[in-house]
Amino acid sequence: MAEKKRVFVAFAIEDERQRDLLKGQSLHPKSTFEYVDLSVKEAYETGWKEKVRTRIKGCHGVIALVSKNSSGSEGQKWEIACSQEEKKPILGIRAYADDKSTIAGITVKDWTKDNLSNFIDSL
Repeated sequence: MAEKKRVFVAFAIEDERQRDLLKGQSLHPKSTFEYVDLSVKEAYETGWKEKVRTRIKGCHGVIALVSKNSSGSEGQKWEIACSQEEKKPILGIRAYADDKSTIAGITVKDWTKDNLSNFIDSL
C-alpha cells in the first residue's frame, strides 16, 4: 500500500465532535490518510503556534472543518493562515450538512467520501 497522506485538521473547538468523526474515518483500514491536529482549549498557551506550524509543515495538506463557529475561532483562523503561509493545499469541508458557512479564500465542499478522497488523492 502507498504511504498514507498526512492531513492536518483545522477546526473550531465547538466542532470537536465533527473532528472526532473525521478522525474515525482515517482509522478505517483502507483509509488513504492519517489525521493530525493540535487541539487545545486555550489556543495561545506557550509554544502552541510553533508546535502547530511544525505539524502543518509535516503534512501533505489541510482540511478545515467549516461551520458557523469558524468565524469566531481565533485558533482555527491562525491554523488556516499558517497553512496558507506554508503553501499547503487546503480544502474546506462543511462540518454540518445544513450549515453553509464559508471562509474567505478557501473552497468549501460538502462532507462526502468522494470530496475527501479526491482532495487526499491530489496531495
